[in-house]
Amino acid sequence: MRLADLEVDLLAPGVDLDADTGVPELLENLLRHEDGESVTAEDIAAVLAWQLLTGTPDKIPSALIDKSIPEFDLPALPGWDEGLTSADVAEGGVSLVNVFASWCGPCRVEHPLLMAIAAEGKLPVWGLNYKDQPSDATRWLNQLGDPYTQIGSDLNGRVGIDWGVYGVPETFVIDHQGRIVYKHIGVLTRADWDEKILPLIESLSD
Repeated sequence: MRLADLEVDLLAPGVDLDADTGVPELLENLLRHEDGESVTAEDIAAVLAWQLLTGTPDKIPSALIDKSIPEFDLPALPGWDEGLTSADVAEGGVSLVNVFASWCGPCRVEHPLLMAIAAEGKLPVWGLNYKDQPSDATRWLNQLGDPYTQIGSDLNGRVGIDWGVYGVPETFVIDHQGRIVYKHIGVLTRADWDEKILPLIESLSD
């Protein structure tokens, strides 16, 4: 079942597409996205389940805010020349670190936005591939596109633990001193980017 098959139900009377929860807004954005056919009903169900179970997951505080990024050195995925280290991130200026996995339905939902952010070229987008089989991650990126400047394979999740990862997806904003200044838990939406993260990035870049 594909997203197009759900359009009537999602836009039925009583569904508030401007609700503060952000979930209906996310679904509306998916319906309008020209690549929306690639998002399955299972992906949407995963987003809804995440919101129902966690309420407002992006409000969970992080003990690492305003602290230097944890040290790490991760190998590359098969077919990629470089892995990812803490030095890459710390020396990369203002940037994003996105935690993702091929088995993560919500990661697929936010992926078109990450591709758009990467295409704008405003900042590096580092990928932390979390508890994923490298071959699966490679296949996933070859299918959907690679928005990442570099990717590290965190196969056993140890680096994710050091970063305080609750689950996937998660996105961190890093400042020019290599400190974590913002953490977003859950699907990154266009509204999150335009209203929260992009203004923060622009203020850090001034």
